[in-house]
Amino acid sequence: MLNAVIVVDDEAPIREAVQQWLTLSGFEVRLFSRAEECLAHLPDHFPGVILSDVRMPGMDGLQLLAALQLRDRDLPVILLTGHGDVPMAVDAMRDGAYDFLEKPFSPETLLGSLRRALEKRALVLENRALHERADNRSRLDATLLGMSPTMQTLRRQVLDLSQLPVNVLIRGETGSGKEMVARCLHDFGPRADKPFVAVNCAAIPEQLFEAELFGHESGAFTGAQGKRIGKLEYAHGGTVFLDEIESMPLAQQVKLLRVIQERRIERLGSNQSIDIDLRIIAATKPDLLDEARAGRFREDLAYRLNIAELRLPPLRERREDIPMLFSHFSRNAAERLGRSAPVLSGEQLSHLLSHDWPGNVRELANAAERQVLGLDGPAAEGSAVGQSLVAQQEAFEAHCIRSALRRHRGDIKAAMHELQLPRRTLNEKMQRHGLVREDFLVEGNTQS
Repeated sequence: MLNAVIVVDDEAPIREAVQQWLTLSGFEVRLFSRAEECLAHLPDHFPGVILSDVRMPGMDGLQLLAALQLRDRDLPVILLTGHGDVPMAVDAMRDGAYDFLEKPFSPETLLGSLRRALEKRALVLENRALHERADNRSRLDATLLGMSPTMQTLRRQVLDLSQLPVNVLIRGETGSGKEMVARCLHDFGPRADKPFVAVNCAAIPEQLFEAELFGHESGAFTGAQGKRIGKLEYAHGGTVFLDEIESMPLAQQVKLLRVIQERRIERLGSNQSIDIDLRIIAATKPDLLDEARAGRFREDLAYRLNIAELRLPPLRERREDIPMLFSHFSRNAAERLGRSAPVLSGEQLSHLLSHDWPGNVRELANAAERQVLGLDGPAAEGSAVGQSLVAQQEAFEAHCIRSALRRHRGDIKAAMHELQLPRRTLNEKMQRHGLVREDFLVEGNTQS
């Protein structure tokens, strides 16, 4: 339960007495002698109650209430009033104050009012968190696409890990979306308004790696003109994404391990340590412990990075998502290129489902763009792999329903007539395949 209280009163004896009562009762108390100081130090989404005197020099309690209402209308404010201020306090309650206490007041009266206010604050914050999580879930569903069980599990994991201050290791093949997942971990977490810095470890020459990561002072090495902020320092407060971490030189792995342990860096050519606060997300294709056993990666760094691991499934392991993804990429490409999104034939869909997709989602997106441009089909023939009849039927059914809805701009009756399905059956199939009528209202495609 919440127990934080901020006390604002210009009289030191009253502040100290209230602090003593509340501390003995288990509250966490912070004191301010002026309202301006309270506003300057009040954190966003403060999980507690403000207890303020009305008559104070400078900004008084009523002005403080008005300022707090602009920042958070649901923040409970309890006013302390003298006898002559009661009518004023009643008006203040109409303006949003939670309660007022007339001086002198008993400790029991104060504690009762505070506990009720804290209970209300807890409910408000819990409700906000639930709404925010629901919003994040909807946004994440629209970012990490796919209705396969593996993608549903991945989205839940991303949503949970985004809120935790732990390092994450993402494993996946080329083109499986590792940077997008890293970006989601950042964007849906508390560091979203801070920098997200992506570093491709395989693209940096070994001799420049340390300067790129840690920065340098002027004259630190030949050609070092002026001071340069490194990627880690630039990411302070936010997230650094180390892609292809397995390519990091062993000498730099030692220094990165020290950064993780001490949360401090030193620029090249400097003896001054700089405190940094960042979250590290790393991505790799191979298993880092296998790399460590082969002598190519430090085992202690592998364990430090792998506090939590996310495995991204290759596209061939979630074939039921292919029609949805291809349709999404086709629409995006068509909109960008000013063309119509073509509708797949049954033969083309069969190619999509049988292709091995070694380049994963990236290859699928390129295939969709090529088809929009009319350059070739959605997938090369051959490279077929076995797939159950049920999976192929499900994917084809989803594609047929999606195509009908697109052609008829979300008109359910028209789609029912074309597909010769009862309304209830169509609704059930749309729900199973994750199809929503609203997504097709402005889509429209007259091609058959």
